[in-house]
Amino acid sequence: MSFDVNNILYGWYPYICLSVFLLGSLVRFDTSQYTWRSGSSQLLRKRQFRWGSNLFHVGVLVVIGGHFAGFLMPDWLVKFLMSPAQHELVAMVVGGLAGIIAIIGLSLLIHRRLIDPRIRNTSHQWDIAIILMLWAQLALGLLTVPVSAAYMGTPLFEILVAYVKGIVLLQNNVAQLLIGTPLIYRVHIFLGFTIFLVSPFTRLVHVWSAPVWYLGRPGFQIVRTRNNYVRPRRDQSLDVTDLSTAPAADKSYRSGVGD
Repeated sequence: MSFDVNNILYGWYPYICLSVFLLGSLVRFDTSQYTWRSGSSQLLRKRQFRWGSNLFHVGVLVVIGGHFAGFLMPDWLVKFLMSPAQHELVAMVVGGLAGIIAIIGLSLLIHRRLIDPRIRNTSHQWDIAIILMLWAQLALGLLTVPVSAAYMGTPLFEILVAYVKGIVLLQNNVAQLLIGTPLIYRVHIFLGFTIFLVSPFTRLVHVWSAPVWYLGRPGFQIVRTRNNYVRPRRDQSLDVTDLSTAPAADKSYRSGVGD
């Protein structure tokens, strides 16, 4: 029975979450484009919002990029660049620092959203739920760092890497790899896929619209003149020429009224 539950949670559930994430985002973009937004409230508590948003987004981008690079990098490239021990150490240090930055920023955003009654009243239930889920996920990720340090030199990190690659490559019986691993890793993985599951129904869909093309946009400079330039107004008065070129219908109408 334990194997069946493990297979459902870590073998089937990830594909259900990823399918809903992709198809749900596509359906929402096609049917409800006006809801495809982050719903920013930056006009309220601007200073706290600026610090919290910048810290969270910088930290979480490094965390996501580190997960992709650390778990999905080809084995031959990892062995060429570093040893397995160095690979795990880099993941712990970089992921830990980025996670601390992200959770500090997210804590500021949570405090701002829950404490300020103006922001709280304009927040939907899913806005609060998803931000708390993200905080819990970051906290679990940080708690895995000391656990990983305690398991340094064991195959645990390689097992986790093999599991993530197995999910991406659609390998069979990949859930068996997680049997016997520490509970905190399995909870972290389960919550991560759950966030994918609910994302199409929350404001997290705006991650698809991240303006990454701004990085390659050619620069331009706005120049303002100090001259008191006043645009000339167009003369809208009619002359004899305008009246002579008026449509025939207007002429007949005017002639009829005149009669």
